[in-house]
Amino acid sequence: MTAENRKPHLQRLDLVFERSPIYFVTACMQDRRKLLATAAIHETFLRFAREGPARGAWVGAYVLMPDHLHVFVATDDEKITLSDWMKSLKNTISKALRLNGVASPHWQKTFFDHVLRSDESYSEKWNYVRENPVRARLARKAVDWPFMGEIFSLEYRSG
Repeated sequence: MTAENRKPHLQRLDLVFERSPIYFVTACMQDRRKLLATAAIHETFLRFAREGPARGAWVGAYVLMPDHLHVFVATDDEKITLSDWMKSLKNTISKALRLNGVASPHWQKTFFDHVLRSDESYSEKWNYVRENPVRARLARKAVDWPFMGEIFSLEYRSG
């Protein structure tokens, strides 16, 4: 096939890639064990998240459910990748679980991540995610769930 007969490649990469994108991440416990929605694990998560900027990661809104977590995070890819940050988060929480006598394994090996493409997708995702405890009948209203919040206010920036 000659060069003039080839189909042009789509040029989408510049629309998807951001210098410091905001990721929506979901991670589940192994066998959906209900280990996360406790005061001790919440405090461990908060400490880890607040120390994030020193490692190049900023946690926005989050919800700790009994068997999974949802978190919005932005990373400075020059300091840490999302995969490395998730590995560190999982290790930190696993250490706290072991200290509380909870045997491994704790986490599923993988996690789900999605790059947000606009401010609307952040707010839409957050509006849906924060209602998880209500849909699971763990709280009457989202604001009643004690294992959610926002550490840093993340702002979507294009280009």
